[in-house]
Amino acid sequence: MRLKTAAALVLLGLLTLLAGIGQRTIWAPSETFTASAPADAAAAPLTVIDQKLRTLHGGTVKINVQGDGNFMLASGRPDDVAAWVGKTAHNTITGVSEDEKSLQIEHADGEGTAPNPAGSDLWVSNENASGELEYTWTPPADGDWSLLLASDGTKPAPATVSMTFPNDTSTPWAVPLMVLGSLLIVGGIVLALLSARRKNGEGDNGGDSGFAARARARKTQSQDPSSSSKVTMVAAGVAAAVLAASGTAAQAASPSPQPSGSASSPAKEAAGSPVLLDAQFRRILEQVSSATDAGDAAKDAAKLADRVAGPELEIRTQNYKIRSQVGSYEPRMPVRSTKLLTTVVTSDRDWPRSVLAVTQGEGNVVPQILTLVQQSPRENYKLMETTPLQPGTTFPNISRGGTDTLAASDKSGLLYSGEEAMSGLADRLTSADSPFKDKLVEGDSSPYIADTLSYQAEVVKAGENGNFSFTHKVVPESTVVFRTSDGGALVLGRINFGFEGTPKAAGDKLSIGDDAAALAGGKETTTGMVLNFAESMAVYVPPAGSTDPMKLVAATRGLVGASFK
Repeated sequence: MRLKTAAALVLLGLLTLLAGIGQRTIWAPSETFTASAPADAAAAPLTVIDQKLRTLHGGTVKINVQGDGNFMLASGRPDDVAAWVGKTAHNTITGVSEDEKSLQIEHADGEGTAPNPAGSDLWVSNENASGELEYTWTPPADGDWSLLLASDGTKPAPATVSMTFPNDTSTPWAVPLMVLGSLLIVGGIVLALLSARRKNGEGDNGGDSGFAARARARKTQSQDPSSSSKVTMVAAGVAAAVLAASGTAAQAASPSPQPSGSASSPAKEAAGSPVLLDAQFRRILEQVSSATDAGDAAKDAAKLADRVAGPELEIRTQNYKIRSQVGSYEPRMPVRSTKLLTTVVTSDRDWPRSVLAVTQGEGNVVPQILTLVQQSPRENYKLMETTPLQPGTTFPNISRGGTDTLAASDKSGLLYSGEEAMSGLADRLTSADSPFKDKLVEGDSSPYIADTLSYQAEVVKAGENGNFSFTHKVVPESTVVFRTSDGGALVLGRINFGFEGTPKAAGDKLSIGDDAAALAGGKETTTGMVLNFAESMAVYVPPAGSTDPMKLVAATRGLVGASFK
């Protein structure tokens, strides 16, 4: 009986051991699994790959896309991708089926076409392909990142998409089964040895009678369990302990259920993230610089249209017109992407979005502030203003990791709001006795305000044949406010500088310079003249409670209009 029990234990142990080894070898799970988009998914011009899939199983995700002709795959923040998609019909790959063979897709109806998303400033990376694309999905920075797949916005996005994910290769039962199997084998061998030893002992009873031997055997059995029972009990105890440990290991290896609750919106998930990474910013700046170089070289404003707008487009357009007629007229300071001294990037994710670059490349006598604005998700950043720093002026310290932008009317934590600062500067430039005379100052080597007031006074004094007046008016929609590291703010914007002249008496003539004549169509007038300049300005506003005055940080002007009354 004991030999049969021993044999059963050894056999059971071998089977258990082999089961454990099999889980590590022939039955071991694959290191990856691939799920494909269903063939019956609705067609749409755009396909979004939800950011959740990148971290669905941990590790690196690989994507294979096959399509007819050219297509692109772009990476961006989830809120940026959603904003760009807007009301366009699209598919969203949201997850993987339970059998891990199919990708789950949700379809949203909407507009049938969209602009070509290739080249959008929202994308951190943009992969172009023809026919097939193998893509390894790695995040460009911390946080969540979604993908956008499209052909050209008018054709359906490629429908043949598969994603390969890391698989759970853990085998929590393998080691416990191997340990348990080994113990059962050892237990069976021990039991067999004990059985053989007892058999040998029973064959040598000396002079004892059969009755005495049986009596001794019954006494031994009544005092102590049999060896087979002992081995069986030990094996059972060990098995229970191993199984208990195995259950714990298996439970630990299984993913814990996630807490239920409403999902956060993409904008909330991205809150606090700068709207541009350094690589994006540099790419945009290079494109802006190339566009302005091309326009400046050809004196052709049409070459600026893709990357320049607002005051800067107006100033450069008129600069080209004047220079085509007046060779000595000074060109606008060049826009450089090299020697990037610092950047200012907002972390406010609504539109319009404004960012700054301070550069001092070739042809920049002093550092120059470049104001770039993205008006809406589907528009690219455009250069709105170029404002040279005043000589001897230090650019305020602003976190490069992202900062707040404030509404022009927002005075929270500031000595003055943005609109108050710009209005004060306009008044300061108009009148030598402005109430802001001591509230807004410039450095000893930064004479923009002083020179402007001096020029206006000299024109009035020297104008024997005319009456002259000057105005400086803020363009409210151009004002941009960035919070500085000390709690203050840097305010940038445009002021329209108007210069009007009227003859004092009938027959009196007023003359204008060659630069203004190129725009007005003549040099003299007996009816009056109007000159218009665009002033690009930057003012530092101290935090609330400070006794320091505001400071003019950067300033320049450009002639944008001249006419006769």
